Amino acid sequence: MAKVEPPSGTRDFVGDEVRRRKLAFDRVSTIFEHHGFQPLTTPVFERLEVFAGKLGEEASSLIFKILKRGVHEATGEADLALRYDHTVPAVRAVVTHGSRLSLPFKRYVIDNVWRADRAARGRFREFVQCDIDIFGSASPLADAEIVWAINSGLEALGVKQFVFQLNSRLALAGLLEAYGIPDELGTRVLGSLDKLDKAAPEVVVAELAERGLTTTIAESLVADVIAPDSERVREQLGTTERGRAGLAEVDRLLALTEELPAGRVRFTPRMVRGLDYYTGPIWEVSAAGYPGSIASGGRYDELVAKLGGPDMPACGGSIGLERILAIQEAEAPTEQGLDVALTVLGAEREIVSLAGQLRARGLRTAVYLGSSGKLAKQMKWANEQRARWVLLYGPDEQERGTVTVRDMESGEQSQVTFADVAANLAEGMASKP
Repeated sequence: MAKVEPPSGTRDFVGDEVRRRKLAFDRVSTIFEHHGFQPLTTPVFERLEVFAGKLGEEASSLIFKILKRGVHEATGEADLALRYDHTVPAVRAVVTHGSRLSLPFKRYVIDNVWRADRAARGRFREFVQCDIDIFGSASPLADAEIVWAINSGLEALGVKQFVFQLNSRLALAGLLEAYGIPDELGTRVLGSLDKLDKAAPEVVVAELAERGLTTTIAESLVADVIAPDSERVREQLGTTERGRAGLAEVDRLLALTEELPAGRVRFTPRMVRGLDYYTGPIWEVSAAGYPGSIASGGRYDELVAKLGGPDMPACGGSIGLERILAIQEAEAPTEQGLDVALTVLGAEREIVSLAGQLRARGLRTAVYLGSSGKLAKQMKWANEQRARWVLLYGPDEQERGTVTVRDMESGEQSQVTFADVAANLAEGMASKP
């Protein structure tokens, strides 16, 4: 028999799971619109060459490739890829539609991406990414605009006590230069430093020694980048041209975001963003109660040109909605139930009419659709639906022209005229805490 569960690394969403996700997406979209970003969506798959050489070695290995089709299927070759992220496709779209866009162009997207990763708890092959980007501006104000918008988005999602860990690719290059680390070791050294949030300093020192650094340099480098203050790193960066330029980028962005809550944006010398396309300021967001980073971004001034477009500056950021929603889902209250459950004890035409009146008043209303006419069975159904109120319109009520309203929280019952019940319940819902 065919397996009926969703493919490994994917999920089905039901009921309140869908509602909570939609609410989160709507809140963040509203924030981005208020910051002047426009929606931009791209196809779920792109030409494979669009991603080639843009993501770094590790990320490139996770691209979901699509084999050639039809008469070319037997070749076993791939020519398309499912959307790995939103940044590269957005750059491709800017190159495609450049003449139609007014620069600088600010865009946002909340949509699915796919990774050919090993599925595990909390790690999915299909998930939602939430991105914003600004194309065509080299101004540090653009970087600040991204940080401010991401900050507002996280606040709208109810995230508290979060910090932007800020660094610069230029600063990292200057750091390597200041410590006398040759260019051929640079990528591997930065990869080791990027592990400092998860690995003990001595483990990273040992790895750096294995990668060619002397123990003395490795120990000094690690000690400096994890120090509570950044003074030693700042001194080292001041000894090289690239270091000074990178430090200037960091300090400009710190100045432009200083009105955010104190300590919200911090220079973090050990922070390294793994994607190869970043060229300037880079950052990640950590938050109390949330594992790993929940947002990230930076400047990528060369990516548009790499995709065949003009030499255009760009920067962007992304909120890890899936990580945030996973934590909030675990802490979520009881799922939302119906506002009104309508039993069916005859008078079906009147019940259909009443359901329409209730829905027109904005109440989530369902009619019993089972085959049993027994009230006990229908009340069991209403309870399973977690209904706020249950309405009974049996022969006695029909004769009197009233409806019995049962409050499922208190157990109390009241009689309301048929003509007034929709308005009465809508008023009760409006006054509900």
